[in-house]
Amino acid sequence: MPVYVVRFEHESRVRWGVLRGPRIHPLEGSFETTGELVRAHDVESLVVHEGPSIDVGAVRLLAPVTRNQRFVCQGANYRQHMIESGLDPDAKSFNMIFTKASSCIAPADSDVVMPHRVRLLDYEIELGLVLRRDIRGPLQVTDDTLHELVAGAVIVNDYSARDVQIPQMQFYKGKSFRTFGPVGPHLALLHRDDFPRLRRLRLTLRVNGQVRQDDSTANLVYGPAETLTELSGVQDFDAGDLLSTGTPAGCALSVPSPRKQRLAALLPEATRWKAFFRIQSQRTQYLRVGDVVESRICSEDGALDLGVQRNRIVAEAP
Repeated sequence: MPVYVVRFEHESRVRWGVLRGPRIHPLEGSFETTGELVRAHDVESLVVHEGPSIDVGAVRLLAPVTRNQRFVCQGANYRQHMIESGLDPDAKSFNMIFTKASSCIAPADSDVVMPHRVRLLDYEIELGLVLRRDIRGPLQVTDDTLHELVAGAVIVNDYSARDVQIPQMQFYKGKSFRTFGPVGPHLALLHRDDFPRLRRLRLTLRVNGQVRQDDSTANLVYGPAETLTELSGVQDFDAGDLLSTGTPAGCALSVPSPRKQRLAALLPEATRWKAFFRIQSQRTQYLRVGDVVESRICSEDGALDLGVQRNRIVAEAP
């Protein structure tokens, strides 16, 4: 069974602890990074961890992935999301990878600040995986060995400024504004027997109570094992780094059909992007100041529950 770990501030001190119901059992020691925590503890030792406890209502929960870890993301990785993006999931031959700035990481229940220049703010609920150990060279990862590489799972919301990301062709800039990466509320550290549930998790995102995204990780196109195999041949990772595995269909962004995209490519660039802004600005799905976004990920049997994120969209201060 998973062990739920939280990072929190209590009496001006940042600590880690095991969450059981409404109580937190603090861990001894100071862990400056998520990597230090997962290197120092395994699920078996934390299952039996006891000692004094603190009511969760008496603390301020922080993101369980610290800002000194890598934040790597997959794009267009659910079948229906691919289809609505104008792609064929059965023909796609590459895994779309990008990064977000680690400075965008925020606590699960924090406000998301909408910059003044952003008009097309979108949401993307995602399953995040936290690495157990360093990667320093190519590896062949399978579903049977995934537990050797992955320590646990967490909710991520990949907020995106589409009016920066799409016209500028800048995933990094459009997705890295401060507060655009809420993580948590807790990190589920997984026992080996928990890993099959990673392919049976339900992701649901609501805006002001209305369901916008609802899908299962069973519909991932590139699973965690094959993605880590691919990425291990490209870059180094440290324990505690975060891999965000893509979002389901239902985002605010409307992608033209392939035929319309080909026609648009023939237009002058200024004309093309003017049409893009005109079409997107008519979509009421984009987030506005005051909206409340709620994200939940849970296995259908409830045995693996990553909790709930709640974010309020607020305007950037003058």
